Amino acid sequence: MDLSDLIEASAILPASKANSKKQLLQMLSEKAAGFTGLPEREIFDTILQRERLGSTGVGNGIAIPHGKLAGVKRITGVFARLETPVDFEALDDQPVDLVFLLLAPEGAGADHLKALSRIARVLRDADTVAKIRGTRDASAIHALLSAAPTSHAA
Repeated sequence: MDLSDLIEASAILPASKANSKKQLLQMLSEKAAGFTGLPEREIFDTILQRERLGSTGVGNGIAIPHGKLAGVKRITGVFARLETPVDFEALDDQPVDLVFLLLAPEGAGADHLKALSRIARVLRDADTVAKIRGTRDASAIHALLSAAPTSHAA
C-alpha cells in the first residue's frame, strides 16, 4: 500500500502553526472535512475519542491520530508539518511536529491497520523524516511520503 493512495498533495499542510494538541487536531479535522464531506466536528470528536484511549504520539516528534467514521468512503489522510512542535503526550514525552491524520470507513478492518503500519514504517525512516522537516513545500512532502522505502519490516 503506497501512501500516495491515501493522501493527496492538497491534503498536506507544510508549515502549520498550532499552540496545542487540541488546536492541531481541530486544524486537521477542518482540512479533512473538506476532503470527506463530513462535518469537522464529527471528525474532531472521533479523533479526540481515540486520543482519550492513549496518545497516538508514537515518538521522535511524530503522531498518527486516526479513527473510523461511517461516512468516510475510502481511507484518507491529512498531513501536517508544524513550524513549532506541540506537546502531544507522546510515548517518549517529546513534542510533535509531524502529524499524519488517518480516517477510515467503519468497516475498513485490516486495511485500516495496514495503512497505519505503512505510515509508521515511512515515518520511521530517519532520512525521509529529516527531508520532510527540511521543506515547506507540500508537493515535496507528498513526494517524500509517496517514495519512501518499503523494505523495512513493520
